[in-house]
Amino acid sequence: MNFDIAPTSPIPIYKQIVEQVRRMVASGQLKPGDDLPSVRAVALHHAINPMTVSKAYSMLETEGLLTRRRGVGMAVADAQPAMSARDKAAMLRPALQAAAQTARQLGYSPADALRLFEQCLNDTPTKEDHD
Repeated sequence: MNFDIAPTSPIPIYKQIVEQVRRMVASGQLKPGDDLPSVRAVALHHAINPMTVSKAYSMLETEGLLTRRRGVGMAVADAQPAMSARDKAAMLRPALQAAAQTARQLGYSPADALRLFEQCLNDTPTKEDHD
């Protein structure tokens, strides 16, 4: 499992990690008991400060989303409440609003923007997309 980290994003890296873990748990990509990569592994893979990863993991542990396993690392906590469609939509909405603003600024019609979004949804991610 790799995170999609955008170092040039205005969103702090620790928040990028937190949001991605929340989304993966909400979608079922990460299930209770699944291990997360170690702080060191994430930091080395993305060339970021280990304290950044540690901060993200600690925040998720405080929320009850992750649990610390002594000598093993972090894992998804056992008791995860099911997310409603409304909760999932609330997580997706900010990204869609930003994409809509970008589409308007570029002069896309709603129909063309929707067509492009649908193409993006149907694109199969390549290995390079996750490295």
